[in-house]
Amino acid sequence: MIFWIRGLCTRYRLWLMLLALVATPTQADTFKLAVVPQNTPEATHRDWAPFARRLGKETGHTIQLRVYRTFDEFETDFLNGVPELIYLNPYHQLSAYKAQKYLPLVRDGSQLLAGVLVVPQDSPIKSVRELNGKELGFPDPNAFAASLYMRALLTEKLGIRFIPHFYSSHGNVYRHVIVGDVAAGGGVNNTLARERPETRAALRVLYQTPGAAPHPLSAHPRVAPAVREALVSAILRLGRQEDGRTMLEGIQIPKPVRADYQRDYVPLEKLRLHRYTVITDLPRQ
Repeated sequence: MIFWIRGLCTRYRLWLMLLALVATPTQADTFKLAVVPQNTPEATHRDWAPFARRLGKETGHTIQLRVYRTFDEFETDFLNGVPELIYLNPYHQLSAYKAQKYLPLVRDGSQLLAGVLVVPQDSPIKSVRELNGKELGFPDPNAFAASLYMRALLTEKLGIRFIPHFYSSHGNVYRHVIVGDVAAGGGVNNTLARERPETRAALRVLYQTPGAAPHPLSAHPRVAPAVREALVSAILRLGRQEDGRTMLEGIQIPKPVRADYQRDYVPLEKLRLHRYTVITDLPRQ
């Protein structure tokens, strides 16, 4: 009887030890989160830092925000697989998948992304064809809807010839248009909507591209599938919470939905925008 009790106690202790191991959370990891430089570094940090902290708190991991001044720095990092997480434009997603197998996790589901070509509110230009031979501004040669897609449509669909200038961020483009440095400039509907009221009031949308799936938040394959799912679940939960929605609005994912690489981004390959991508540096202002 004594031996049976001792055996039972031993098995009970082993059972408790196994239960403790199962209940112990996985070791916390540190993930670098790289954000495409649509805005100034200061504005990017303002919008993304609260989200990075909150996502870390929700998942038990440390999310280190990486902010970039130029597209070149950003592209170099993700093409070399430096960040575990990246927020990038739809065409960048194709490059990121081909180079490192980054998979999109979530994107905004509230509206499609569209490039907008803006002119000063009081500009005499009424038709996009009146821009033939003019100087136009863009955020970066490889910005998707604001530059790549816009330049391709202006050139191939509308037959317009123009002199491009590149100003690093969408906000810079809008300001150069307002002061008259260029006749028109490219941005996207999301960034224009987030500009200050006086900036939006000073601009007029002259032309808009067809819509596409918006920027995704993507993960490198070295992020374990269980962790990727935890990140997605946390972001979807934020979308159901009032303070979470406010935070997601700031990072242009106001209504998060699951993203799918084949459905959302592979169709962009048909646009053949590689003819407008820039590998070597162009003069930028």
